[in-house]
Amino acid sequence: MKKLIIFLAVSCSALFTACEKDGDEIFVSGLTSSKLQTSESDIVLSQETKDAPMLALTWNESELSISSTVVSLPDNIPSAAIEISASEDFKTYQTIKPESNIYSFTGGELNTMAKNFAYTPDVSTPMYFRVNFAYSGNTDPYYSNVIAVNITSYSIDMSKAFVLDKDKADTGFVLYAPESDGEYSGFIGTTAWSNWFLKEGDGSLWGNEGADGKEFLMSSDESSMWNFWYPGFGGCYYTTASTSSKEWTATYIPNLTVSGDVSAEMTFVKSEVKWYVSVSTAKDNAVVKVSCSDAKLYNFSTATNDDAAISKEIGFIADANGGLTFDMLTASAGDITFGTAGDYTLTFYLSDPLNLHYEITAGATEEVKPLSGYLYLPGVDDGISGSWTFDNYLRLLSEEDSTFAGVINVNSLWGYNMSLEKDNWNDVYKMGDTEGTLEFQGANNITAPDPGLYLIQTDLKNLTYSHTEVTSLSYAGFNDDWSLVQMTAEEVDGVYSGSVTINATSEYGAKLYLNGGWDYFYGGESGNLSLGANGITDDASIATGIYDLIANIINQTYVFLGDEVYVTGLNDVWDFTSVVLTKASAGVYTGTAIISADSPYGMAIHLDQSWNRYYGGSFDSMSYLGANMTEVQSLANGTYNITVDFIHNTCSFEVQ
Repeated sequence: MKKLIIFLAVSCSALFTACEKDGDEIFVSGLTSSKLQTSESDIVLSQETKDAPMLALTWNESELSISSTVVSLPDNIPSAAIEISASEDFKTYQTIKPESNIYSFTGGELNTMAKNFAYTPDVSTPMYFRVNFAYSGNTDPYYSNVIAVNITSYSIDMSKAFVLDKDKADTGFVLYAPESDGEYSGFIGTTAWSNWFLKEGDGSLWGNEGADGKEFLMSSDESSMWNFWYPGFGGCYYTTASTSSKEWTATYIPNLTVSGDVSAEMTFVKSEVKWYVSVSTAKDNAVVKVSCSDAKLYNFSTATNDDAAISKEIGFIADANGGLTFDMLTASAGDITFGTAGDYTLTFYLSDPLNLHYEITAGATEEVKPLSGYLYLPGVDDGISGSWTFDNYLRLLSEEDSTFAGVINVNSLWGYNMSLEKDNWNDVYKMGDTEGTLEFQGANNITAPDPGLYLIQTDLKNLTYSHTEVTSLSYAGFNDDWSLVQMTAEEVDGVYSGSVTINATSEYGAKLYLNGGWDYFYGGESGNLSLGANGITDDASIATGIYDLIANIINQTYVFLGDEVYVTGLNDVWDFTSVVLTKASAGVYTGTAIISADSPYGMAIHLDQSWNRYYGGSFDSMSYLGANMTEVQSLANGTYNITVDFIHNTCSFEVQ
């Protein structure tokens, strides 16, 4: 039996729990070949199963022994590696480092390996697996038995790559490689400094090389990559990405100019990646061309430096069937012909790189953009978060009046801006000539008040804003009693609690009032608060009794809580008796539960036994009437202490 000899130096405590004396030789033995087993022998893959577990490998572990009774084995002995090959002799193979003696492959993982091994799609082909065990990197390995699994793979479309946002969610935009060779390109609509990633058809993820000064270099190393980011102009970009040269480029197109028998400037709609213009032609069969003479190319040599950007031109070429192509020369722009004299709308559709096309429709088009539901406040809390973000926002009160309002925890070091579009750093409102006034793309940040909780109100039609410090929250109106009852400020900013006795339904509903007066109040329904809204009428649908009312005026939510809440779905048991949590303090509930089976549909926290009032979402961010919490599916069997905290909006399981 082979043995590992460990020579202990003075610092041996870093590896073992104790040493008898320096220089002792300690022997580790017992490593043997293991029996590898598989859950499947024949697998047919499909696009629909790419995220599903399709193959599980498991193996027994050797019982190692050590020649000393006062030291213990390091956790990294032995090392194990799964080796996967297209041939039984393993002349070439891929390696995976498992964390335990069981490993599960998704359909996408298996299909990507089949693609890398050059398997023919739709043909059953053996793939070979074994496990390599060793005491350390410089000792002879022990191999498990070899298992062959027949894999029928599917073809992967490598002609398209999908643009993901900074959180790696699909944006709906794609880049196209006509030869499926990793040379992607397409038009993208984006905000200034927008962050993004690129995902290929085989699941390969690309981001920016994770180092300063390498803004336009690509990396597929997910452990070190950064997200890509566009330059400081929002709008239309012609974007290229090459997985061979590992570089990407962004050509900013600030405008498209219509010239010829009609002169006009087209308007860009970022969300649809389209340009449009309405024109009046004075003669029949008017002819125009569409081009851009002042585009800017950003690449590895320029980084995002506007002064270094390379000047470019673009000319669009239209065919008789409505198709579009383009060239990097304004002189290449082709003729586009209208009909009889009159009003027309010309639209370029650039979102689908496989179908760039244009349309000419009769009549003028006036596109009215809906006002955003949020007004974002970058810079309003950099004294707390440490950076400028779009995480804080006011909510739209009236689209007709362009008014917004919300309570914000303000701690601003340099003042702040207002933006109707998330991540748009360019189209912002700043302070006007005096405090309380606004100027679009003004010179100076809005002066912030001293740190604290404030109601911020904004009128974009009249370009004004105001700060009102929030000192308290009270309720009134329950049981038609309009005496103000002050609530308790909790440790979470903007969260208040109060005990409410409901004896009867109130005629007008109840409201929450700021600062002990009647000027500013919240109404609401279905767990959501809204400034100036009608009264809260939950007292018409819940039983009479005593409740804790928890209100969060920053997130604009509220909830009525009794003495118990009920966990449903745990162990796939859906009743109100299996797991009952009791009130520990206002908004906080505790109890125990035994996990003994799967929870395939997740779990929910019910506030009563009606099935109508419950919380879902996630353990870190519960939401009223949200989807079931699925994190419970990852918990091992055992007994847990459960805490549901409506003050912090969290749910936690702590193993006993």
